[in-house]
Amino acid sequence: MLQKSIITLASICFASVAAAGTTVPSKAMRGFASHCFSPFLTADKAAARLGIDGVRWEFYDLDPFSSVAPSPVDGRAATDGTDRRCEVAFDGDHAVQAAKTAVDALTEQGIVTPAALASFFQSTTGTEVLAARQLNPRRIAVVHVGTREGSNGIETFMTVERLLPSELKD
Repeated sequence: MLQKSIITLASICFASVAAAGTTVPSKAMRGFASHCFSPFLTADKAAARLGIDGVRWEFYDLDPFSSVAPSPVDGRAATDGTDRRCEVAFDGDHAVQAAKTAVDALTEQGIVTPAALASFFQSTTGTEVLAARQLNPRRIAVVHVGTREGSNGIETFMTVERLLPSELKD
């Protein structure tokens, strides 16, 4: 009887752990971390990789790293001074875990050199992380993670935008 109880408890725990990786927030965070920092992401790839039920996403790249055609702005207007955005948003307050996921992804990809944050990027109510990192000598990525009011109440957002070379500070 004790052995059966232990097996049942182990099965419940395993199912809970497995389910945790398949929630909308987990999928959105994993998608952001796996794809949004890639210089080879295109609008078509973003749609396929970030377009998950329950995840709102935006992507544009006006000056792609590769020879693909630019991906036009779709959704909110482009942030002045940027030429690329990749963002996911999903219902609920998951900002602490989302911030950890974004910072871990930057580290895993070797994007660790701090950079000056352009003045037009401002912390907002709900900001968990707002940081600039040098991608290369001519490019800076700005990562903003937090919560904001969404169409269904509080939502978590994860955004990375790339500054135009003219916005780089000496």
